[in-house]
Amino acid sequence: MANQLVIVFFLSTFLILAHFTSLSQSKQTNPSAGALDDDGEDLSFLEEPEDGTTSTEPLLDPDLPDFDEFSGDEDDFENYNYEDDDFEVPSHDYKEEDDFSESIDDKDVIVLTESNFTDFVESNRFVMVEFYAPWCGHCKALAPEYAAAATELKGQPVVLAKVDAQEENDLAETYEVQGFPTVLFFVDGVHKPYLGQRTKDAIVTWIKKKTGPAVYNITTAEDAEKVLTSEDKVVLAYLNSLVGPESDELAAASKLDDDVNFYQTVDPNVAKLFHINPDVKRPALVLLKKDAEKVTYHDGLFDKSAIKEFVFANKLPLVTTFSRESATLIFESPIKKQVLLFATSNASTKVFPTFVDAAKLFKGKLIFVYVELDNEDVGKPVGDYFGITGDAPQVIGYTGNDDGKKFVFDQDLTFENLKAFGEGFLEEKLKAFYKSDSIPENNDGDVKIVVGNNFDDIVLDESKDVLLEIYAPWCGHCQALEPTYNKLAKHLHDIDSLVIAKMDGTTNEHPKAKAEGYPTILFYPAGNKTVDPITVDVDRTVVALYKFMKKHASVPFNLQKPTYNDAKESSEIDQKDELR
Repeated sequence: MANQLVIVFFLSTFLILAHFTSLSQSKQTNPSAGALDDDGEDLSFLEEPEDGTTSTEPLLDPDLPDFDEFSGDEDDFENYNYEDDDFEVPSHDYKEEDDFSESIDDKDVIVLTESNFTDFVESNRFVMVEFYAPWCGHCKALAPEYAAAATELKGQPVVLAKVDAQEENDLAETYEVQGFPTVLFFVDGVHKPYLGQRTKDAIVTWIKKKTGPAVYNITTAEDAEKVLTSEDKVVLAYLNSLVGPESDELAAASKLDDDVNFYQTVDPNVAKLFHINPDVKRPALVLLKKDAEKVTYHDGLFDKSAIKEFVFANKLPLVTTFSRESATLIFESPIKKQVLLFATSNASTKVFPTFVDAAKLFKGKLIFVYVELDNEDVGKPVGDYFGITGDAPQVIGYTGNDDGKKFVFDQDLTFENLKAFGEGFLEEKLKAFYKSDSIPENNDGDVKIVVGNNFDDIVLDESKDVLLEIYAPWCGHCQALEPTYNKLAKHLHDIDSLVIAKMDGTTNEHPKAKAEGYPTILFYPAGNKTVDPITVDVDRTVVALYKFMKKHASVPFNLQKPTYNDAKESSEIDQKDELR
């Protein structure tokens, strides 16, 4: 009986294998079992080599992800993550000398590990946790600021802690740590990221906002002096009462701002210390800062929205030096339009005073930013993004929003010229600048070369259905796609209504060509170029791309299957051309 069962098992296995082998052979010999479009058209020839043989190799490595994300200087300027950009696995073995300096007094920072993390977070209502790596330069820069913040907040209902993510890898993965340092703030065990500036004052202010009252009362001159000497910027309201509708509006506005502390008083002597006339009509509001523009008075409505807009518009200095810490403040401001001065530290001394004077004219309307080009860590990448070359000071207007338009200041850097530029920028009278390579002299290939200056002529031609690849020369996935893209273009070369094109996204720009990563493939249907293009999100094979175009093309087309002789003749012609 056992022998019979064994025989039955082997016979069954043989029949199953034979069935699947037959199916596999059928697919290889019967094109109809392979690549068919929705109309039943045989497209198998699109995946065949042009010598007529059958290809079994995949066109793309299936293990490659769908696209290359921007990296380094190619990151979108507005969305550049200045907090996490140095996250990487170190290329060397960890050594003791890479660790944090032992001179940092971080006795008030609690060390957490896998064994005590959960219990500690659950037993403390407010906990800030820094996930760091010993080799991370930004973590080393944060360490003394973080330690000082922990000491200043000692005695408050909050604890600052740290986790060595290199040692506690599982814990870092649990909290989806993607960059170093990553700082999380826990309230009753629920966490949110801290994305503020990496300074002691910024951390302390932010935490006080989250753990304390929205508005602090100042009732004595001594308390006022302490605030004025210890904080870089503060808001003070001079009210008729410390409770009531006016105080409620102030508190509501305070909750909308994470990096400025709000205070209120009814004491005339305190108001005077904050540069408010004690006899002024109440409520009165002032913003004080420790920079060139120390005092700014609010002259609008005393309600949540008006106060919020006043603080957001005035809390930055007249000219903000671009840094990792200031980037968040710049891009979170409701004022989106920016005027950027690019200059080296030496050259800036001559033009900076003029730039500051111009900034005074547009306070609350434009953000003036100084980008130090000889700062290799931050300034140079930003300069590279804007295509800044040479050491001469240059000024660019930037919309800072989704369209990311740039406007080049091409005059002498004088007060009057900057004034005219700022006014034209505000009134939208300036012509936007887009990067572009030179238009190619010969553009007769199967794949058309698109640059910024010929984009309208090729891609926005209303009579053509256009497939555009936006690539980067350094992108490995773009390089892997190239033979597939060239093959598709060659097959479709004789269809007059179709254009297969590509554009180097690192040196060319156009408002109708937004790339979320490299490569980005976009389709522009004929007769409909005023709307946004269609993102091509199909498999990157010749058949899949062909089917996508057939489905979305405004002008119907048919593709004739070439014969083997045609393919052979075409191949011989190509070889002869290469020998010439």
